[in-house]
Amino acid sequence: MPKITFIGAGSTVFAKNLLGDILSFPELAGSTVSLFDIDPQRLHTSEIVARKIAEALEATPTIEATTDRRAALDGADYAICMIQVGGYKPATVVDFEIPKRYGLRQTIADTLGIGGIMRGLRTIPVLLEMCRDMEALCPDVTFLQYVNPMAMNCWAISRASTIKTVGLCHSVQGTAGQLANDIGVPLEEINYLCAGINHMAFYLRFERAGEDLYPLIRQVAAEGRVPDWNRVRYEMLQRLGYFVTESSEHFSEYVPWFIKRDRPDLIDRFNIPLDEYISRCEFQIAGWEAMRGRFENPETRFRVRRAGDEADHLPPDGSQSDMDRIVDEMLTIQRSHEYGSGIIHSMETGQPRVVYGNVPNRGLIDNLPAGCCVEVPCLVDKNGIQPTAIGALPPQLAALMQTNINVQALTVEAALTGKREHIYHAAMLDPHTAAELDLDQIHALVDDLIEAHGDWLPTYR
Repeated sequence: MPKITFIGAGSTVFAKNLLGDILSFPELAGSTVSLFDIDPQRLHTSEIVARKIAEALEATPTIEATTDRRAALDGADYAICMIQVGGYKPATVVDFEIPKRYGLRQTIADTLGIGGIMRGLRTIPVLLEMCRDMEALCPDVTFLQYVNPMAMNCWAISRASTIKTVGLCHSVQGTAGQLANDIGVPLEEINYLCAGINHMAFYLRFERAGEDLYPLIRQVAAEGRVPDWNRVRYEMLQRLGYFVTESSEHFSEYVPWFIKRDRPDLIDRFNIPLDEYISRCEFQIAGWEAMRGRFENPETRFRVRRAGDEADHLPPDGSQSDMDRIVDEMLTIQRSHEYGSGIIHSMETGQPRVVYGNVPNRGLIDNLPAGCCVEVPCLVDKNGIQPTAIGALPPQLAALMQTNINVQALTVEAALTGKREHIYHAAMLDPHTAAELDLDQIHALVDDLIEAHGDWLPTYR
């Protein structure tokens, strides 16, 4: 049985979903699961949850929990990373509040933009420390990397470490499900090919039994049926001819066209939720004690929802709070659409699967830079994770991606060389930042952010 290490296991809800996925496979039910986190209280909660999940699934894993990262990684076959360096406070709040002083607004700030740059700069050094531990303690490990900014993190690891790494996201399969719902075609009947960079990959084909389904997607826009929360992506479909994977709120801050301080009409027209990630974090923090109390209650048991089971009918609005309903759903074990468990299962059993992974561009996409991090379909079996060569993307898509790759490349260069000048360069070339601020403002903003981060960043010279 493999040893599977969870790095950042105090992310209890995400860990719970992945644990449920992994232990649902009979072939993995006896795995060793090592939970690591720097927060003992959250780690304790996650250990309780792990044991309850195993009980509900009648699985027999060996579960261990430790605040010693090296002990958790020692001998690991798989390591799953789900950390957030700096947490909500101070790091995430700083990423939003300081740019606001300059009139620069964001929605998520974890992938690109000035927020994505700063998150990358504080995260990459920590990931590389982990990789050095893995090189010493488990050099053959497969590192499943879930942390944003995905492309920057994976690019840095591929340059600075020998550890086999794949970046995993749920935007490709998640958006496919959303489109299936929009056009009224069951997802299981749809075949698609998607490629690009993380959060900016596009469906090159979207078909059912050889039938192109793009006309049905365009019909959603033509008939005025675009969901209010998805206006940006449908706009880009009409402008570029292809549908992008990541959400409208994410995509709006990767480009210069939607968030403008002198154009509030655009915010309304495209329904862009400024500061959404801040609101989401505050909601989750407010509800954490309620979740922890339910998770740790000795009387609480998880229930298993099998494929084909009807979803539980939760009480309607007014009879139960939103948080209570969320907690109730968290007590249900059902297979998620995350790729992590399937990768482990395929590598252990040889059962072939196709997943979408973020990997170095080594002959995979012809018109994107060699070595940059690309998101492509990958075959997984006992031979490991094998990316698929795509060839050339439509030129307009590659050109748009290049505007983001420029920022990723310079942020990675800054993180690996310690040169402060490349942080300025990354911010100067960021599409949204450059559309809002002049060069003096960008330089001052970077200085303010570096100072505010303090010890969360290494020293840049």
